[in-house]
Amino acid sequence: MKLTKAEVEHVAHLARLTISEEEKDMFTSQLNDILLYMDILNRIDTGGIEPMTHAISLENALRDDVRQESLGTEASLANAPDDAGDCFKVPRVIE
Repeated sequence: MKLTKAEVEHVAHLARLTISEEEKDMFTSQLNDILLYMDILNRIDTGGIEPMTHAISLENALRDDVRQESLGTEASLANAPDDAGDCFKVPRVIE
């Protein structure tokens, strides 16, 4: 499949993009290179290959969700710029 310059112009028009003649030539060439590569990939026999979601195997990097003791009030407020008793004190943001 080969894309024509007129088709690139049509797609640019649909996307409401203004592109110069030089860009039309460049995009036509680039899109044709992509389509050529897709044609090569489509010729590969993948009949015996299991479908996969990723090219490499992935392992879950998240830790198990284990209940732990929460941070106490004193430790939570240790680095607070200002506090009011057991609460964080913040500047007023609503007039």
